Amino acid sequence: MRLLRSARLLLLALLVSLVPASSFAGVFISVGFAPPVLPVYVQPVCPQPGLMWTPGYWAYGDEGYYWVPGAWVPAPYEGALWTPGYWGWSGGLYVWHGGYWGPHVGYYGGVNYGFGYGGIGFAGGMWRGGVFAYNTAVVHVGVGGGWGGNRVYEDRTIVEKTTIINNTHVSYNGGPGGIDHRPTPEENTAMHEQHRAPTSAQVQHENSFRGNPQSYAKNNGGRPQNVALSHPLNESRPNNNANRIGSQSSGAGAGKATMGGQPNNQARPSYQSQSHDAPAARPSQEARPSSQPQSRQAPAARPSPESRPAPAEHNNGGGAKPRPEPKPREEKGGHEGHGR
Repeated sequence: MRLLRSARLLLLALLVSLVPASSFAGVFISVGFAPPVLPVYVQPVCPQPGLMWTPGYWAYGDEGYYWVPGAWVPAPYEGALWTPGYWGWSGGLYVWHGGYWGPHVGYYGGVNYGFGYGGIGFAGGMWRGGVFAYNTAVVHVGVGGGWGGNRVYEDRTIVEKTTIINNTHVSYNGGPGGIDHRPTPEENTAMHEQHRAPTSAQVQHENSFRGNPQSYAKNNGGRPQNVALSHPLNESRPNNNANRIGSQSSGAGAGKATMGGQPNNQARPSYQSQSHDAPAARPSQEARPSSQPQSRQAPAARPSPESRPAPAEHNNGGGAKPRPEPKPREEKGGHEGHGR
């Protein structure tokens, strides 16, 4: 038994050594049992141009596997594409390979996450002259102003070429019942490009659901109620509906989440340099208490002239006469003012 454990640790060390030097330093997690199947849901409408879809996935925490909802995320820099993480079978263990940003979408185990991530590469859109264009054949975007011109197109051929049929919704590569897909030459090349770690907003997003008991498969039976966020990770709203999360409908098998929301024709976001992370977003609504009204200090009540002498007026060069002191009189009581 001890020998088997040592062999597994050696295998994990070899996996770490095989990670390209250009890749970011990730955290490797290995588990002895497979993650649950992927839930089926409807992608929420992209609320504004310039956002990238990051599909939901099963992460592993203190209480086992937990679901991290899919979300729209601002691209950290112009030309950035997201490669989702995946679980892969190796040496009798399921090993997590974290996602990353890069100029091309790399290998993610052939896992069909949907919405352009059909298992091979990415069919959900492309960068065109500094503007990201969405393939409406697989991506749910808004309509009307802001979505015309070179921001949208439709290409079903590339979707067919990059989709791995996964009727059982398996969420891992290799092993018993897993997906059998090896990296294509294009995916292998992308794996060795310069990568960037998930943004701080993405990290906060994952951590927030790590602390939510209802996100764990042992509590939701592998059918999480909250499967996707309807608002971008970095979007801040003053009311309690910020980052409202869509619910997965009940029924046989994995249900679908119905997402509302109208397109928000906001200006194209400004991109940061590649040496810095995107600014952190507020934790999602599941991870923090309901927001309270902002407390503001009301201006101090002006003292009554009957209670104390008025201060001398400032001389601004006008030579104003000092205000005469009022005659004191008896006060019956007093009160404090409380501002919010």
